[in-house]
Amino acid sequence: MVLYMVVIPALKTTKRSAPWLLSIAVAASLGLSACNQTTSALQQVKDSKQLVVVTRNSATTYYESSDGPAGLEYELLKRFANSLDAELSLIVSGNLQEVIPMAANSEVHFAAAGLTITEDRKNFVRFSEPYQEITQQLIYRAENVRPRNIDDAAKQKFAVIAGSSHAELLNKLKPNHLDLTWQESTDSDEEDMLNRVWRKELDLTIADSNTLILNRRLYPELRVAFDLTEPESLAWAFPKSDDDSLFQAANQFIRDLKTSGEMNQLIERYYGHLDKFDYVETKRFGQHRQQRLPEFEPFFIQAGARHGVDWQLLAAIGYQESHWLPRAKSPTGVRGIMMLTLPTAQQLGVKSRLDPVQSIWGGAKYFSQLKGSLKKTVSEPDLTWLTLAAYNIGLGHVRDAQILAEEQGGNRYKWLDVKAALPLLQQKRWHATTRHGYARGKEAVAYVTNIREYYDQLREAYSPLQASSIRFEEAS
Repeated sequence: MVLYMVVIPALKTTKRSAPWLLSIAVAASLGLSACNQTTSALQQVKDSKQLVVVTRNSATTYYESSDGPAGLEYELLKRFANSLDAELSLIVSGNLQEVIPMAANSEVHFAAAGLTITEDRKNFVRFSEPYQEITQQLIYRAENVRPRNIDDAAKQKFAVIAGSSHAELLNKLKPNHLDLTWQESTDSDEEDMLNRVWRKELDLTIADSNTLILNRRLYPELRVAFDLTEPESLAWAFPKSDDDSLFQAANQFIRDLKTSGEMNQLIERYYGHLDKFDYVETKRFGQHRQQRLPEFEPFFIQAGARHGVDWQLLAAIGYQESHWLPRAKSPTGVRGIMMLTLPTAQQLGVKSRLDPVQSIWGGAKYFSQLKGSLKKTVSEPDLTWLTLAAYNIGLGHVRDAQILAEEQGGNRYKWLDVKAALPLLQQKRWHATTRHGYARGKEAVAYVTNIREYYDQLREAYSPLQASSIRFEEAS
């Protein structure tokens, strides 16, 4: 058993430091199962100022990105810990089979590891309010014959994770599909299984829909044969206990996030740009990244550093605009690698839009200016996405969409709500009431979505977002 603990300082900490790495002996010293029984679990967390949670290291839960800890599960946990004025202590398990027992035996306050609510698991733990829905999907490689039903999976190289909801599902299907066989792996995770299908070591595996959507661009040849389940809920797993205090606090926290719209905003942050997948475009982008980007990479780095823009984001804008072709020209007259209009180029001091150095420099300066106009009222990451929309259709139209978003009951400072309002700028009944009139709002939404996808791919290629690349102290 290999575990490590990462301690995330409480929000009010004035000096930000890297997460501490502690041995499991420290976790044991917390004595969660031997706490003072006269004090509620919630009060114990508040008194100790430490919330201890077991999770997994994956793209859907928790990982170390180039910007620090990330992942939807992590975002939720950090907010919950902050609401309790507590430090978040994450025990990261490399084995899914350990997670439920650790929660059931009160070795942690609860488990938050992308856990599907299942009947079998309910025998050991109780689940919080759900925070996300997923579907279990049968995954195969595109060049193989597509399975049409579960019987087609018989006699194929088929494996899933031991202790997973996938294994539980197959065991329930087995009595009615006697030829169905599979292996259960104890030393792999869901993303490893996808990789094994992609490498042709396996014919089939099962993945949750959220895991697949985050990994499609890494394994574009993988396909969904069919959904194995109706939508299922993900939730936190708590020990069964007469003490409901922490359990109810978590439920109220999740309900509040849903009511405020923050839950949808967090899901949009991680998944909102990944709902559409283009196999050909993904392959093309990978080829262009290797063949075209190296020539311009130093220019993106220099311009980004000068104007305070992440060079990979700047490169993603350049790809969306021109596919990194310095002499690109559109029917509307915009030109160059960053596709600047002539008036904008003149205002930025760009003399030749076809000069890639000048064009990239001008694009970085323009993006920085637009961001500066929005940053007084908008925080990240919404600030970046709204700035991208402004780069595409103009700041005035984005401000119009912000007003429409507010009129529709949304938040004018949140990309999720403004994204929904932008297409209204193409409808006369709406744009007639705005200051700047008609705009191709749908195109702006697609523009931002594409750049977010390219940006993710560049970050993965140049700064892998995998916690496994971080050196951790281990205890066995």
